[in-house]
Amino acid sequence: MATPHPREAEIANQVFLNLQRVIDPEIRRPITELDMIGGVSVDAAGGTAIGLKLTIVGCPAARTIEEDVRAATAATPGVTAVDVVVSVMTKDERAALTAKLRGGRPKTLQFGPDSFTQIYAITSGKGGVGKSTVTANLAVLMAERGLRVGVVDADVFGFSIPGLLGIAGVKPTQVGEMILPPVAHGVKVISIGMFVEENTAVSWRGPMLHRTIQQFLTDVFFGDLDVLLIDLPPGTGDIAISLGQLLPQAEVIVVTTPQAAAAEVAERSGVVARQTGQTVIGVIENMAGLLQADGSVLELFGSGGGAATAARLSSPEQPVAVLGSIPLSVALRQGGDSGHPVALLQPDDPAALALARIATALSQRPRNLAGRTLGFTVS
Repeated sequence: MATPHPREAEIANQVFLNLQRVIDPEIRRPITELDMIGGVSVDAAGGTAIGLKLTIVGCPAARTIEEDVRAATAATPGVTAVDVVVSVMTKDERAALTAKLRGGRPKTLQFGPDSFTQIYAITSGKGGVGKSTVTANLAVLMAERGLRVGVVDADVFGFSIPGLLGIAGVKPTQVGEMILPPVAHGVKVISIGMFVEENTAVSWRGPMLHRTIQQFLTDVFFGDLDVLLIDLPPGTGDIAISLGQLLPQAEVIVVTTPQAAAAEVAERSGVVARQTGQTVIGVIENMAGLLQADGSVLELFGSGGGAATAARLSSPEQPVAVLGSIPLSVALRQGGDSGHPVALLQPDDPAALALARIATALSQRPRNLAGRTLGFTVS
């Protein structure tokens, strides 16, 4: 095989450096780091051939990746033409990629005791209080603040996160035994709704529910996250208990409406979280009132429920704060229906502003290191 001319080798090297800026949209890492570039060759006239290896046949991001590879190559000085030769990784190459992404560790719970990811479990005592809407908007707002954010839709029976984030019908990509979560508005998302047909009712008992949540936390590759939000089902059932067993370090946020009856039920979800060893850090009051044209507020669901829930969940050793109060908002509802969270659709809406304040406060909280291994020893 002929040795490349120094100029050709220099161009090929620069092309490879430029390809380091091409990011896989699903894995969120450079394609060069993922061993997706099989080779770069440059001829005497500057014609450049790129070997691009996709992870699977029918990769949903194939066109985007190929276009980005072409653009990065064409932008390299000295390149006169670009030919991208697309192939698919072999089974062994996919296995090697999976092992690399897991850091050589065996398949295990991603967010174990050594994880520095801040985990917030969003819960409520009853359905219909806007828990999922709050979760979706907080996730998007925290991602806007530069954090790496993931969402697990643990509400298996009433999953709604895909619709709220505009990815209903989108399926995850599977690479070997690893599942890559779809990305919406900068947030990595997984939900049982991505694995069942539209409008399918999920009717599972406890063991199946536990296994599903365990698989979400084991088989789904989120990568390095700053924050993981978990949208729990309402109430105090199997999934809340399973999550307490799997992620005892998760910090719990209780969502309630101002109504006294809702607040009383919301308290129970916080109590169950504490029984599993988790910490309740705050309460969010949703549907707090409807702003009228004259500036007054119509309290359709009463008032004081958030403060009452926080007070009942507080103790001298573990106070619970009201993290924020979100007013009723037509824009908030429209954003959920359209899959464009109000935080993006109308950032100046009163509900969006209230959510933004909560997201900022959560983004600035120090990570909970209690019970975690810090990776060094004292001699």
